[in-house]
Amino acid sequence: MQENELLQEIVEVVHTCGKIMCSATDIERKIHQKSGKGNFVTDYDSRVQAILEEKLLALVPEAVFLGEEDQMDHTDISKGYAFIVDPIDGTANFTRGYKASSISVALARDGYPVLGVVYNPYQEETFYALRGEGAFLNGERIHTSERTLEEGLVLFGTAPYYEELRKKTFEVAYRYFSQAEDLRRSGSAAIDLCMVACGRAEFFFEMRLSPWDYAAGALLVEEAGGFVSDLEGNPLTYDRKQTVAARGAKVELLEGV
Repeated sequence: MQENELLQEIVEVVHTCGKIMCSATDIERKIHQKSGKGNFVTDYDSRVQAILEEKLLALVPEAVFLGEEDQMDHTDISKGYAFIVDPIDGTANFTRGYKASSISVALARDGYPVLGVVYNPYQEETFYALRGEGAFLNGERIHTSERTLEEGLVLFGTAPYYEELRKKTFEVAYRYFSQAEDLRRSGSAAIDLCMVACGRAEFFFEMRLSPWDYAAGALLVEEAGGFVSDLEGNPLTYDRKQTVAARGAKVELLEGV
């Protein structure tokens, strides 16, 4: 199957799962606590991931599957194809009806994403990218903004599951906020990365994310003309948890952060 055809098939699968999110009822009775403060999973996370695993592996049977709700940190994605999936990114938002959650699907080849889809069903916004082919929102090509940090919006995640990172997170946020126009927090790293990709914001960071949080969004930022790295400018890998920073073409990382 050609990659463009595969992309369309994946988008259809993701849209089907988005309908499940939007029609969810009685969510609060279906919440289960995971390790870490504010770290929840719902029956809907598990249901969506099961559908994604079945449907995506039917499209690419030779791929391995790395999904948040399996917590399979030992899955080797270094060779061949691998799906890296967050069934509901922004679960805390989802449980409260905050309507800022997304489905994130990346297909990696030999350890690096070559296809990415992020779908916000509440806004009916489908972001997608193929490596080397650009990034798109609902069929229209997108680009990172031409604003500098001084003109820009800073987005950040609080890494709430990691107590040791809380103070550092807000110190970094303050440094960037002091240089920027304003600051926002959505509760979904995948959505925040898409906001940088389409030029609605200029910078995003979080001190510790898992590959399923950022694999698709990072590809979108790169294909939209932006940059992804850690806060020191080192390239991302997709086999472990790490700090993630994404920025538009005219935003520089601050030194000593």
